[in-house]
Amino acid sequence: MAPGVQGPVVIDVAAVTKSYGSGRGRVDALRGVDLTVHEGEIVAIVGQSGSGKTTLLQMLGAVDVPTSGTVEVSGHDLASMRERDLTGFRRSVVGFVFQQFNLIPTLTAFQNVEAAAVNLPGGGEPADRIGDLLTQVGLGDRMDHRPAELSGGEQQRVAIARALVNDPRIILADEPTGNLDTETGHEVLELLTGVAASGQRTLVLITHDDRVAAAAERVVTIRDGLIVDDGDTSGAPGGLRG
Repeated sequence: MAPGVQGPVVIDVAAVTKSYGSGRGRVDALRGVDLTVHEGEIVAIVGQSGSGKTTLLQMLGAVDVPTSGTVEVSGHDLASMRERDLTGFRRSVVGFVFQQFNLIPTLTAFQNVEAAAVNLPGGGEPADRIGDLLTQVGLGDRMDHRPAELSGGEQQRVAIARALVNDPRIILADEPTGNLDTETGHEVLELLTGVAASGQRTLVLITHDDRVAAAAERVVTIRDGLIVDDGDTSGAPGGLRG
C-alpha cells in the first residue's frame, strides 16, 4: 500500500471498559477506550505495567470480553459471537505471539507449528507450508529441534511461524522481545515487522520499551486504562528506525 494511503478498518474498539471484582476490590483495567486500526498498519500500544495494554490486546484477540462497549475485528462483533465461532476466530483471523513463547516442550519446532495448523491457505501440503514458514523465519535447519535445544530467539521465531501458519490477517504480539537480549530482540522485531509488511498484515505490538515502539508506524499510549496519546512515529513505516 502506498505511503499515506489507509486500507479498510480491521479493528474498531468503541467505548470499551473492563472491570474486575466489585466494591472496594474493584479494578477498572479499561475506562472507555476508543481505537481504530486500518489494514496493513503496524501499531505499538505502549504503557507501564498495569496500564491496561495487555487487557486491551486480550479484547482484540477474543481472549477476554469487555464489561461494556464494542470490539469489532475484521468485521466480527466479538461480543455477539458464540464460543465455537470465537475459537475459529482465534485460530484463523488472528495470530498470537507471546513474551513467554508458549511452545510445547515435548514437540519439535515443526510439530509446534503443525499443532496450530487448522486452516492452511492455498490447499497445499501442510508439511510444505510449515517447512516454508520455518525456513522464512530462519529455522530451516532447526525444524527437528525441541524448545530446550533452541535459543530464546529461535523459540520466538518458532512462535512467529506458528502465528502465521493459518495465514491470519492480524498479528497480536504481547511483549514479543521481553525475554530476549537487545540484539536478538532487534532481530525478532525486524522479522515481525517484515512479515507483516510483506503480507500486508496488520500488526499490533504491546510493549513498554520505546525501542520496540519505534518500529511501528503509529504509537498509541495507554495510561490508567485510558488512551492518552495516539500518533505516528517519524520515518519510513514497517521497519526499525534509528
